[in-house]
Amino acid sequence: MGTLLIRNGYVIDPAQKLSGHYDVLIEGTRILRVEPRVTERVDRVIEAKNLLVMPGIIDMHVHLRDPGQTEKEDIYTGCNAAVTGGVTSLLCMPNTRPAIDNRETIAYIQRLAQKAKAKIYICGAATKGLSGEELGDYAMYRELGVCAVSDDGRPVESAEQMEQVLLKAQQAGLRVVSHCEDLAIVNGGIIHKGSVSEDMQVRGIDRLSEDRITQREIELAERTGAPVHICHVSTKGSTELIRAAKKRGVPVTAETCPHYFAYTHEKLRSRDADYRMNPPLREPEDVAEIIRGIQDGTFDCIVTDHAPHTKREKMDFRKAPNGTVGLETSLAAGIRFLVEPGHIKLERLVELMTFGPARVLGIEGGSLEPGMAADLALVDPKAFWTVLPERLQSKSKNSVFKFERLQGRVKYTLVNGEIVYVMRY
Repeated sequence: MGTLLIRNGYVIDPAQKLSGHYDVLIEGTRILRVEPRVTERVDRVIEAKNLLVMPGIIDMHVHLRDPGQTEKEDIYTGCNAAVTGGVTSLLCMPNTRPAIDNRETIAYIQRLAQKAKAKIYICGAATKGLSGEELGDYAMYRELGVCAVSDDGRPVESAEQMEQVLLKAQQAGLRVVSHCEDLAIVNGGIIHKGSVSEDMQVRGIDRLSEDRITQREIELAERTGAPVHICHVSTKGSTELIRAAKKRGVPVTAETCPHYFAYTHEKLRSRDADYRMNPPLREPEDVAEIIRGIQDGTFDCIVTDHAPHTKREKMDFRKAPNGTVGLETSLAAGIRFLVEPGHIKLERLVELMTFGPARVLGIEGGSLEPGMAADLALVDPKAFWTVLPERLQSKSKNSVFKFERLQGRVKYTLVNGEIVYVMRY
């Protein structure tokens, strides 16, 4: 592959507390040096003037739907969407068909991942078949390179079983990723319980459904000392619980998603199921608290919860499955709704999307430190663009940001020093 110089870019690497104009020299698949000016002869040059040069995004919450639901997404289309959005590594969730709880499914994903454009890390099922009953084979997971466990898509309903998940995962060196939802409280709700659900006469989901299980997971982590990661936080209450737990030294980390700091449940008045996801869009006070949590370190990372569904599935507002695609829009949504309004600096956004998730998962990436894999995104942070569903690389087009004018466009994405995406339009 030779040497590649990324020249004259504005580098942000929070892992090294690096921010400024630098050249990035890549040799083969690895970062060789980051310096103010590299003058030696190289094989290839990318001119990065006026571009942000950052570590590749790590999205630790992605549903690839493969195997079993490849009409919605597959490993290749999902990874194509990922690199279009500057995502170089992702964690795929286990609610496939069959679930990721056996050697064959893990081997299938790993085989296809070898030819995919982004790096795929695997989250195994916390319980076999996502049943909430018998634990998965954690020793086997670790042997095969799985890095996390979850029953995402649903909670582990029993507190006693969840405690075993935490303890056994800690012993195996696996990160526990928890979907916090009390199904008894949800009770068939499809959007947030509030004025919009009441006006529309639609069954709502009370915030307590999320907050109660968030509190349970925090208590379990505090009692056992075993770490837990809280998924897709959407409520003021859960944010406050996580903040307080961190101050007490509880081993808890947390993520949120762009739609939770961008929009409220008012979007649902359109009766467009593309704005339905789980947990649902909440109220202005929830959005404000999510932003505060992003500002003060309550949240360790921003993820997408990329959840593709077909156009046909999303046609019926009441019966449609929950979920939105997000791999191609997450960085631009962060710039548009967090950086440009002045809520956070660009450096903080980059940290939340790169070094933060790498640190939570304990995987390589999230930094341009010499010797690290050359996974990078080159971004025009000033470019405005409109999200047109038909242009999305994802097989499904159910974007919560459709027709939104976002800011920040990925120009190049590199994985292991190879250019895997160049913006064409």
